[in-house]
Amino acid sequence: MNLPFKLQPVFYVIGIFVSAIGVLMLIPGLIDYLHGHTDWHVFVVSSFVTVFIGIVLILANQTQSIQLNNRQTFLLTTTSWVAASVFAALPFIFSTVALSPIDGFFEAMSGLTTTGATVITNLSYASDGIIFWRAMLHAIGGVGIVVMAVLVLPFLRIGGFQLFKSESSDNSEKLFPRMGQVAGAILTIYFAFITICAFALWWAGMTSFDAIIHSMATISTGGFSSKDASIAYFQNPGIEWILTFGMMASGLPLLYYVRLIHGQGKSFIKTLSDDSQVTTFIGTLFVFIIIMTIWLRVGQHFPIADAIRLAAFNVVSIVTTTGFVSADYGAWGHFAVISFFFLSFVGGCTGSTSGSVKIFRWQILYNMVFEQTKKMLQPHRIVTVSHNHKPVGEDIMFSVANFLFLYLATFVILSLMMGMLGLDYITAVSAVASCITNVGPGIGDVVGPTGNFATLPDMAKFLLSIAMLFGRLELLTVFVILTPTFWKK
Repeated sequence: MNLPFKLQPVFYVIGIFVSAIGVLMLIPGLIDYLHGHTDWHVFVVSSFVTVFIGIVLILANQTQSIQLNNRQTFLLTTTSWVAASVFAALPFIFSTVALSPIDGFFEAMSGLTTTGATVITNLSYASDGIIFWRAMLHAIGGVGIVVMAVLVLPFLRIGGFQLFKSESSDNSEKLFPRMGQVAGAILTIYFAFITICAFALWWAGMTSFDAIIHSMATISTGGFSSKDASIAYFQNPGIEWILTFGMMASGLPLLYYVRLIHGQGKSFIKTLSDDSQVTTFIGTLFVFIIIMTIWLRVGQHFPIADAIRLAAFNVVSIVTTTGFVSADYGAWGHFAVISFFFLSFVGGCTGSTSGSVKIFRWQILYNMVFEQTKKMLQPHRIVTVSHNHKPVGEDIMFSVANFLFLYLATFVILSLMMGMLGLDYITAVSAVASCITNVGPGIGDVVGPTGNFATLPDMAKFLLSIAMLFGRLELLTVFVILTPTFWKK
């Protein structure tokens, strides 16, 4: 087949990614070994197989240059996520949790896409290594998606990150003239946040192991917990407030924090206050926290302190697509259930670890509709769509509109396919919504905050795994490689 690009660099880099996944498997293997659990054998063998295949890919596709063009970058982004999920599933399949291949792939994809949906029904039977491996997948996927936002999405002009680059060019480009330095700065901030969050949770009463697990799940906005009841297990208001602020911080662009570690605190604060997506994100959280607090206090008769805490934790968890739950919000009445369903489509800021549509795109869509309305009332008036007081190019508006259309179309099609598998309306729609937005818990008895995805048919789990991938990689990153034009010169 006469392709317009070479596949060798793509497979070469995939080999590096796969090898890295294999090496990282040794960490949970060591944890199981130290705790005397037999699953350490599974991690060692899985690591050997994964590293071996990774090295084969590297050696078979050695090339003088691994410079990637746009098409190779798009192909690499999608295939690397799939390949990583396939090999990351091995410990789930062969350990004592003994998941089927499709369940193992679902769990691994959920971890790497920071979705947090699970098919493991009783975590108490899972070894500490398996619990740690799930959290590690969150950490890997969380930082991976932010790096992708910096390196890949600007080519598609759908992530909004190119606007951030233009706005901060006076500062960030002088500090980080190369993309490698940008990625390094993101990694520094990311793992510093994980460390700080872990210490805070340990101080609030968690064991050191649980603190590390939940800090990785918080900063990656993933949501995997070491307990079946999630955060509700701890019944600790201090822990809930720490996680609430941790999730809020993770919903902001990580690259903005880089200014803090380079002595630009004033610039950092000014950037946050001047960036409309940040103010809109924070404003959205506070508005719905107040609304939900009133609902819990007046409609459900919760004590005011509990109402504020529960509303803040669960609203922030859903909007940032973390997916932690501190209570069964399915029992809070129809208003709360419907609110959380629609809040799952909001998302955090672009350049953050959160998933879903994201604030930036909703802002662009609102501005487009608002300006078009003015144009209808005054046909001869020249209107310009702007963001942060700067005009937005037509290509960005067109790409955002395409994204939102594809998002809705994919959501509808996958929901219909789930219905064809015999699932009821609530389960089908909620499961697809929770996976394509990378939130994790949905609504209803099956996939709700106290439910589990284990009882779904295998084909449904496969479709939901695809939904997670689509949602995490911003749809167009995947759809672009499915077009015939992509494969033509």
